[in-house]
Amino acid sequence: MTYREALRLALREELARDERVFVMGEEVGVFDGAYKVTAGLLDEFGPDRVRDTPISEEGFVGAGVGAAMLGERPVVEIMTLNFLLVAMDQVVNHAAKIGAMFGGQVRCPLVIRTPNGAGNQLTAQHSQSFDQYFAHVPGLKVVAPATPADAKGLLKSAIRDDDPVLVLENLRIYTEKGEVPLDPEHLTPIGRARVARQGRDLTIVAHSYAVVRALAVAEKLARERGLEAEVIDLRSLRPLDMETVAASVAKTNRALCVEEGWPTYGVTAELAARVQHACFDDLDAPVERLGMAEVPLPYAKSLETAALPNEARLERAALATLELVPA
Repeated sequence: MTYREALRLALREELARDERVFVMGEEVGVFDGAYKVTAGLLDEFGPDRVRDTPISEEGFVGAGVGAAMLGERPVVEIMTLNFLLVAMDQVVNHAAKIGAMFGGQVRCPLVIRTPNGAGNQLTAQHSQSFDQYFAHVPGLKVVAPATPADAKGLLKSAIRDDDPVLVLENLRIYTEKGEVPLDPEHLTPIGRARVARQGRDLTIVAHSYAVVRALAVAEKLARERGLEAEVIDLRSLRPLDMETVAASVAKTNRALCVEEGWPTYGVTAELAARVQHACFDDLDAPVERLGMAEVPLPYAKSLETAALPNEARLERAALATLELVPA
């Protein structure tokens, strides 16, 4: 099934399993969701469980925080991650801190799911990857599924978690298809990366759509140059599974970290620091990083393509890490 269908299946299963779960957000009900993830759920579960909200992210994220504190398990849909900036205070100063400020006596089992990423000519205000903004915050968990199977498994794990979890989806993966377990108890553990492709020459660490790009480049390198790149799909940004990453780098001795966002102070910056610390004696070359160009993303397709960490740029970065082309 598609990534979108896998998310819908996860929501349907959890709504049926636990009456405390409800969905709310802009156009999630009558309109079936801005990206049709919630299609059919209003008819199946009714308006108390699938709630349309006003265009007020601060208001309905705050309502989700309050509902979670009182024992419900709300799943809040934000139409795009960019709009979550309006509710930063609710997320960072409230949801993330409630467990600590109340000594664990009150929890906040809130899920916020939202599409993220660039590459659809949606311009500078709608094409941003703020993964690192939220992964920076203690008290929040941040996951970013790259496959339909993990879209289902991570969303279900997030809904069952007693802490607030941000589920970063990706617009460009919504139509990607893959095998998805139909077992209603299929859960992907939060905080555990996966080896998406085995290799011996280079480790490429990525999350979300960057994993799709990395796998395409790894196959091309194997086909055209006989080079075998190992691809690590982080799946979770907070908590971060450094054990899997370090084990891979210890085997390949080279690391390339890739993200869709700006690399300055980004996810790849954190990864590079941790890899250097954990694998100092294993590295045969400096840790390489690749992200989006440090500009507000342009609308023009040619400029957008040039700014993104596309396959051509990723392949060159991989070859530079292997010292086969100039860095």
